[in-house]
Amino acid sequence: MRVAPDTVPDHPTRRAAVAAALAAHDADAVVVSDLTNVRYLTGFTGSNAAVLIWRDDPSRDRIATDGRYTAQVAEQSPDLEAMLARDTIGALVERAGAAGTAVRVAFEADAVTVGDFGELCTAVEASPVELVPVRGLVQALREVKDAGETALVEAACRIGDEALAALVERGAVAPGRTEREVARDLEWEMYARGAAAIAFETIVAAGPNSAVPHHRPTSDVLAAGDFVKIDFGAVVDGYHSDMTRTAVLGEPAPWQREIYEIVRQAQAAGRAALVPGAALAEIDAAAREVIAASGYGEQYVHGLGHGVGLEIHEAPGIGSAARGTLRDGAIVTVEPGIYLPGRGGVRIEDTLVVSDAGPRSLTNAPRALLIL
Repeated sequence: MRVAPDTVPDHPTRRAAVAAALAAHDADAVVVSDLTNVRYLTGFTGSNAAVLIWRDDPSRDRIATDGRYTAQVAEQSPDLEAMLARDTIGALVERAGAAGTAVRVAFEADAVTVGDFGELCTAVEASPVELVPVRGLVQALREVKDAGETALVEAACRIGDEALAALVERGAVAPGRTEREVARDLEWEMYARGAAAIAFETIVAAGPNSAVPHHRPTSDVLAAGDFVKIDFGAVVDGYHSDMTRTAVLGEPAPWQREIYEIVRQAQAAGRAALVPGAALAEIDAAAREVIAASGYGEQYVHGLGHGVGLEIHEAPGIGSAARGTLRDGAIVTVEPGIYLPGRGGVRIEDTLVVSDAGPRSLTNAPRALLIL
């Protein structure tokens, strides 16, 4: 079954955007070593790689990997000359300084370890290379998705929608089953629909466990009257989905209906606030104020959402302390919650793409309280 759309990433254009961003750092080139960023810029998916991108001469761009990936790099990154080296970062920095002229080479300070940095400093001691630390250079570009990326996230979201519907239809979320059994069943429903992987360890949290935001499934047994919080996602061609739905087993108690409705209203407010140019902290506030006004502000203990793409959590982060604004074309989650320790909790989460025409939800399972 083919679930990934026919998309061809424009890697040269992505690398050109990185090259253009180097001017702000007064750098002549950059070595990108974060493997997710390497994939974004080259298509290469091996476990050891780095890419050298020049500010003014793309013909000098190189990808480095080791001998295990000779065939793979030729297949996945045919538009780049490949260098074989175990120490990919060091080899590319040496390459940058090989001409013997002074050169400023940026490196990803948020990806290079302390040990790697020490080795880099040693390697450039007698060379004309000056190292320039940068942070978030490629991540800022990844924040805005192109049409192909959006199509892949949407395909992953569709798998999640269908898998949850199938799980509910066959009665797999029911008293007597364990959290772990429900989680594994949901994961296999996603695999059966074409997921290449699960986006993260599936959360199934029943009863009091649903009050733990990131509870890990256990052998605890679902019981009548429980809230069951299910947070999960699929991966399609490297791109992730993320969705949370909360069900109740049997007739809901008044307190369960109350907090569910508050979270539903908060989530709607958060979705409505997804306007290009809006301050990230103000988007968070739009949902948080609904919960605070209902008296449960202290029981909402996390940010409103985050970006989704090649990683399950990426820029932008949407929270009360977030800086910056929301960009047109970003894909983000909106996931407020209320958590009552010892009783239970509710979270409703969707993955949405931001546009001037208004946010479009890529996850489309019903948001009404699911009564099973």
